Amino acid sequence: MTTLDLRSVALALLFGLGLGGWVAWQWQARSYGQQLAEQAEFHQREREQASRAVIAWQETQQKLRRDMEARLQTNDVTHYKELRDAQKLQTQLRSRLATADLRLSVLLATPASGRGEPAVAASGSLVHGAPRGELDPAAAQRIVAITDDGDQGLIALKACQAYVREIIH
Repeated sequence: MTTLDLRSVALALLFGLGLGGWVAWQWQARSYGQQLAEQAEFHQREREQASRAVIAWQETQQKLRRDMEARLQTNDVTHYKELRDAQKLQTQLRSRLATADLRLSVLLATPASGRGEPAVAASGSLVHGAPRGELDPAAAQRIVAITDDGDQGLIALKACQAYVREIIH
């Protein structure tokens, strides 16, 4: 074999190796590209499913929050109505006490018992039951003010308890 033939064979072999390498490279690149595309598509579907799940969870939480807000609003309306009614009743009571339309009285303790237990009505008395003593109108007003504060406190406590029950449940 001559040098020209050896060179031609070496050149053909080198060209064949280059061409084979290039074809293998292209085939492998296309295969990896296809795998990457499938992986990207799978990842995209996963992200869409996760985002749909998060959106559904958020909608559920928002509905629950709106329902709880509606119940709390109802509780607030009820609390306000009870407070307003109690204040109206206390105002009427103060007005009746001020005009002497109503007098407050207390049970008087009998000397025998000393505990304020009902005593037998006196034989000449028109009122049956235990003897009672009328309170001074100013003292009656102070007592009504104290009970008004107590009523408002109890109504506020009831509202707070209802609020806590709603939040916990």
